[in-house]
Amino acid sequence: MEREKLIMRLKRSEGQLRGIQKMLEEERECMDIIVQLTAVRSSINRVMELIISEHFYDCLANPLDDPQKQKKRIEKTVQYLVREHDK
Repeated sequence: MEREKLIMRLKRSEGQLRGIQKMLEEERECMDIIVQLTAVRSSINRVMELIISEHFYDCLANPLDDPQKQKKRIEKTVQYLVREHDK
């Protein structure tokens, strides 16, 4: 995915966070705030997913010359995916 699209997604999340801060200052309803926090978390998770999948694709499309280093590179990516999925 293009870097600019990822940056735009993160800027959108940043704006949502500022909105949540304002909601807290205005003492808005708890559930309204939770809904917005959930939306931000979902947005951030999507950015992470896109970055990880791009990295994984790069691991496969551009393998390292050293098979052992390549294996560790892929294992590290898979471990991160599994760790994030378990949360």
